[in-house]
Amino acid sequence: MKRIIFLAVGVAALTFASCHEAVWAQSPSQVKPLTIEAIYAPGGLGGRGPETLEWSPDGTKLSFLQRNDEGEHGELWYVDATTGEKKVLVSASKLASLAPDYDKVKDEREKERLTRYHVAAYLWAPDSKHLIFDSQGQLWLYDLATSTAVQFTSAPDPSGDPKFSPDGSHVSYVRKHNLYVRPVNGKAEKQLTKDTKDDLFNGDIDWVYAEELAVRSNYFWSLDSKEIVFLHMDESKVPTYPIANLIPTHPTVDNEKYPKVGDPNPIVKLGVVDADKDKVRWISLTDDPEAYIPRFGWVREGIVWAEVLNRNQDKLDLYFVDAKSGKSRIVLTESTPGAWIDFEHLEVRFLKSSSTFLWPSWRDGHMHLYLYSFDKQNPMGADAKLERQLTKGDFEVLSIEGADEATNTVFFQANPGDPRQRQICSVKLDGTGMQQLTHEEGMYSANFSDDGKHYEQTFMGPLTAQRMSLCTVGAGCNPVWQARDEIAEYGLRAPKFLEFKAEDGTTLYGRLLLPPDPSPNGKIPLIVNIYGGPAGQTVLKEPTSPFDEILARKGFAIFSVDNRGTPGRDRKFQTAIRHEFGVIELKDQLTALDQLLAQYRQLDKDRVAMWGWSNGGSMTLYAMTHSDRFRAGVAVAPVTDQINYDTIYTERYMGQLKDDAAGYRESDVTSAAANLHGALLIAHGTGDDNVHFQNSVQMVNALINAGKQFRLMIYPNKTHSIAGSESREHLFHMIEEHFERELK
Repeated sequence: MKRIIFLAVGVAALTFASCHEAVWAQSPSQVKPLTIEAIYAPGGLGGRGPETLEWSPDGTKLSFLQRNDEGEHGELWYVDATTGEKKVLVSASKLASLAPDYDKVKDEREKERLTRYHVAAYLWAPDSKHLIFDSQGQLWLYDLATSTAVQFTSAPDPSGDPKFSPDGSHVSYVRKHNLYVRPVNGKAEKQLTKDTKDDLFNGDIDWVYAEELAVRSNYFWSLDSKEIVFLHMDESKVPTYPIANLIPTHPTVDNEKYPKVGDPNPIVKLGVVDADKDKVRWISLTDDPEAYIPRFGWVREGIVWAEVLNRNQDKLDLYFVDAKSGKSRIVLTESTPGAWIDFEHLEVRFLKSSSTFLWPSWRDGHMHLYLYSFDKQNPMGADAKLERQLTKGDFEVLSIEGADEATNTVFFQANPGDPRQRQICSVKLDGTGMQQLTHEEGMYSANFSDDGKHYEQTFMGPLTAQRMSLCTVGAGCNPVWQARDEIAEYGLRAPKFLEFKAEDGTTLYGRLLLPPDPSPNGKIPLIVNIYGGPAGQTVLKEPTSPFDEILARKGFAIFSVDNRGTPGRDRKFQTAIRHEFGVIELKDQLTALDQLLAQYRQLDKDRVAMWGWSNGGSMTLYAMTHSDRFRAGVAVAPVTDQINYDTIYTERYMGQLKDDAAGYRESDVTSAAANLHGALLIAHGTGDDNVHFQNSVQMVNALINAGKQFRLMIYPNKTHSIAGSESREHLFHMIEEHFERELK
């Protein structure tokens, strides 16, 4: 739920400097009409960008899918890492069947799974001369030299998560929750695991691990290509949630395995299987049946590493395991009393050429990198040894992007100097030489080649349309793709970036977009766009939402502030909401609102509204039932009672239900329905497998019982994103009309 933030609703909606704020008022005839239909047309305002970026294993090519705005005529391109030259790798005629457009997938939940969890349409072979394509569940082996494809699987059930063995001789994949392997020379496939029950997973991923622990694969080849380590998940005790399709004459029901707060989680354990046999050796790590195993892999041949996280998510053990005997040892323990282990941004990274690994930690109050060593010949002989802290300072390391082990350099994303920005930085393994590789104000992300010599760089900022480049470390960058210039075409403007003080003196960052024309009556109605949760910031140096600009041109001011509990800041800031959802967030929102109204006298304190999606929808309901400051509000796909949401996310921040039943009761907005102030619109998709439609049904029931009037919009079979041009146009027109009606 909490990772989806619907703010920048265009592909590359941009802003401009303050001198540009009058563009719309000065020369409306010179810009294109900005409409909701234009935002949600195929390709959006900025155009459809490159998809599925992958580095060839030899580091010489960056490949990507490029389609037109309608998703047609897709080609697989590559950029030469040395010269920057772009060439077609796989033609449109061949790619049409090998990698069909995800937008053509009819099942809404399957489409969201493919796009939300970034399921790769293809991957490179270790020899950098072959590719495997996943064509909607059938695998194809493609030879780049001959430009020919051979169907690799043909079973009636789909095969997914393909991987080449490190030596390139075999391809493994998952089918019906079991592991399979097949030689690339065309011999018959071998089934390595043979569970037949639908609630037993071998190497496959369930919903809650994918959504809340960012797990993207649950099996890995050993470096010598002889064994596979995988996670076994037993979901037999996990309750199901029925997702009904009410469109057919005879409705259908899909029962989704979904552990809500306090429910049994999947029981997990690690297994190791030989690639040429079907005998599994099970590994015993912990007696705790409620523990999570969010990450694992190979230290070297014969030695597995695994992280074990307790259910409270405040203690993480790193194990080394002998894959043959199953003997294990805890070599490092990370504890975060009063906080949680953060899997949103960082994870352990083992360096290939040395017996060291990078370990992220909040231990000094900020998320920083630490270097640990171990005996590579006898990894289980002693605890891992802390060598040094690599990064220090008043900023957060947000992700490890790559490493050049030849130069002992680590590359990472961080926010030095401004938590509203993202920059790419580097540091030496001896802790010296930290520097920024990027410098423009805005948002950078990077995708490094395996050797750390080159990287793909994506940038967007208040002054710049989204662009993608291929860069050489220590040298220049070559352009790969540039979004259409929405600023010039649609007259988009920058918000004002503001600062406020919370009651404890903490700085809160906000943004404000004012109407381009003065208000006829001198007072401007204000709409607060909120997210407010622990997995998303709204105030970033990135493109402004074009929907905000549409509302501003209608005469509304649009305001957003990141309260305590939102990410990108230090541990104290983020953990202020521990064991309670709503109280601190609303307090900070109202405190910032009061300071904003005092600073901008033209804003009308009696015509203030709020809207948000997902956690933002939850906060909208909380604000409208716990204060009388908001005349109107829109809650899209909200959690209305925290016990309706999943175990891993909710218990991370709220604690377990058995330990804090009172805290859960206080965060239940359905119990406060009688206190609703203002005109409320609720919107939800019936096919939402993330924040279940049940949440809005319970809120509707509570509001009816309390005698409160409200409006409700249901989107049949739509998932959490309520995706698709027709549905998005309908929803955003409804939001716009709601505020026009209630605030003017």
